[in-house]
Amino acid sequence: MFQIIGIVMLFAMVFGSYLMGGGKLDVIIEAAPHELMAILGAAVAAFLISNSMVVIKGTAAGMGKIFKGPKWKPADYRDLLSLLFLLTKTMKSKGVIALESHIEKPHESTIFARYPKVTHDHFAVDFICDTLRMMTMNLEDPHQVEDAMEKQLEKHHHEALEPAHALQSMADALPALGIVAAVLGVIKTMGSITEPPAVLGGMIGGALVGTFLGVFIAYGIVGPMATRLQAVVNEDGAFYKIIQSVLVAHLHGNAAQISVEIGRGNVPSPAQPSFAELEEALAQIPPE
Repeated sequence: MFQIIGIVMLFAMVFGSYLMGGGKLDVIIEAAPHELMAILGAAVAAFLISNSMVVIKGTAAGMGKIFKGPKWKPADYRDLLSLLFLLTKTMKSKGVIALESHIEKPHESTIFARYPKVTHDHFAVDFICDTLRMMTMNLEDPHQVEDAMEKQLEKHHHEALEPAHALQSMADALPALGIVAAVLGVIKTMGSITEPPAVLGGMIGGALVGTFLGVFIAYGIVGPMATRLQAVVNEDGAFYKIIQSVLVAHLHGNAAQISVEIGRGNVPSPAQPSFAELEEALAQIPPE
């Protein structure tokens, strides 16, 4: 919502100030189509040249994240903590054997089935199950497990940020591509040097529109979108850090209730459930 408001304000403030200063939109409107074709066409071409298909698809999907915001909401963090509570409690009270059926086939698990949004996230499920599987194979050193989990998180986060970096690279290139479009306009103008000053002035003004559009789109639209996408990815990444903190706390010998409380403390403040809210959520879990 705020992103749409920001874009509307951007156009209103920039073009409003131009009109208030006595500027006329005729030159911009006339030059914009072919200038945008050169600038945006070249930017998209450079984007395709410099990125893999995975990053291209990720960037397309990331455009929705820019406007929708983070995937994980406060209720999802409560669900995740409840899921981890059930898994660690089962492991502690019933042993490794009772847990194996849940982590080997999580999509058939009665525990995972209670939290469908978490279960539909492939990385979250794999991250939980792979870590618990390591524990069932007697890898019980908390520091080793934490280190292994940290490497997985770093890899996932690095890959998730690639679309944002690709967008930022496009934003960095747009001012230079605007200059390219402007130079082409100047070349065209120089080829018509015998024309009257009024005609040459219009042609030079049209050429400068390319520089304006390149800078305007880069710093007003694409750059902020890249920053926003990076912020959303970072916020979503906190969800997976909770898994790490709870499972490592469990390995240190804490009770399931204490482990999820440690995880609750690491939930980002806007989405963090209170102690009472988490207690209520855990109390509402039906017995297995």
